[in-house]
Amino acid sequence: MQHQELIPHLFRTEFRKITVVLSKLMGIAHIETAEDIAGDTFLLAFETWPYRGIPPNPTAWLYAVAKNKARNTMARNQIFNEKVGPMVSSEETGSQEVDIDLSDKNMTDSQLQMLFAVCHPSIAIEAQIGLALRVLCGFGIDEIATAFLTNKETINKRLYRAKEKLRTEKVAIEFPPETEIPSRLNAVLRTLYLLFNEGYYSESQNAILRNDLCLEAMRLTYMLIENETTNKPEANALLSLMCFHASRFEARKNANGEIILYQEQDESLWNKELIEKGMYYLHLARKGHQVSRYHLEAGIAYWHTFKADTFEKWEQILRLYNQLLMLEYSPIAALNRTFAFYKVHGKAKAIIEAGKLNLPDNPYYFTLLGELYKDTDTAKARKHFEYAYQLAKTQADKQVIKRQIEAL
Repeated sequence: MQHQELIPHLFRTEFRKITVVLSKLMGIAHIETAEDIAGDTFLLAFETWPYRGIPPNPTAWLYAVAKNKARNTMARNQIFNEKVGPMVSSEETGSQEVDIDLSDKNMTDSQLQMLFAVCHPSIAIEAQIGLALRVLCGFGIDEIATAFLTNKETINKRLYRAKEKLRTEKVAIEFPPETEIPSRLNAVLRTLYLLFNEGYYSESQNAILRNDLCLEAMRLTYMLIENETTNKPEANALLSLMCFHASRFEARKNANGEIILYQEQDESLWNKELIEKGMYYLHLARKGHQVSRYHLEAGIAYWHTFKADTFEKWEQILRLYNQLLMLEYSPIAALNRTFAFYKVHGKAKAIIEAGKLNLPDNPYYFTLLGELYKDTDTAKARKHFEYAYQLAKTQADKQVIKRQIEAL
């Protein structure tokens, strides 16, 4: 592998590890310093490897350079502290001989501890996802801005405010006390769930970025279940849900980036290995005594791995949606539940159910109504589809609705 390919690959896998270990060592107040050291390490690789050749062990070279840069930085801070004033506490800097542990175990533990830190309840959820992408996934500001469909300035401000909040709250990079694990884990799982959704439902045309977002969410969730402290049923349920959804990733969009509806997807493109993993983690998730939204959504996703349009399938999906709405209501879940209701009870009764939703500004609501009317009243179906087209906010959604109008 040439350095032009190797350095970006190592940046994606090693930048985050170096950053979180150094952040933990120096304290969360110095997270930018940790990022700068990690960034300078890769800059040196970029400047020297083309001329001196790739080291025999590139990862070990990066770790050694990062350690030296960190020790030099901490030594300079200590000298400045002694001569000028109390800029940095001694606990955070230490001496030049400080041990910088870049072992696999410490890097794994540090990433999990950082995950709990960035998912601190004092930070807005959008900032939690942004920090997770930047610090734990090694994403650049441009990539994060693309993922959120916004600009670099907005992302920079969002991350700056979040880091300031972590400093003022003096959030430690450590596992919460055992009594706080359940509540804090809920916040972590919510962030990972939303991070996965940013990739799976993203309107970005960057397919590689969308895929990477999902893979990073799955990687961090897998780290949770690999750790005894955080290996909880709801974490297994979330990973199961991610596996089921990711199994259909390649079948959801065509070569032009247009959405392919579930019933039109090529089942041969579904990833059977991911489906089996989803079933495995769903089985592990059943060991608990409580049912979370992730259990129910994973159950719904499980039944969607059967393409056949059977009564049993939709009856089970409807039952799970009923439970989900009782546990945690959302308009999208209510819409999806109405579609399952139609599959079980027919379109006439489903139209009555849909009328109870009252979602006048939701394009998916009118898309559903168009679907329910298309076999009995073409004029009404067209009217609902056209209104859905007007409300649709993305080109991808408009393309789907346009195809449905043309099919009438």
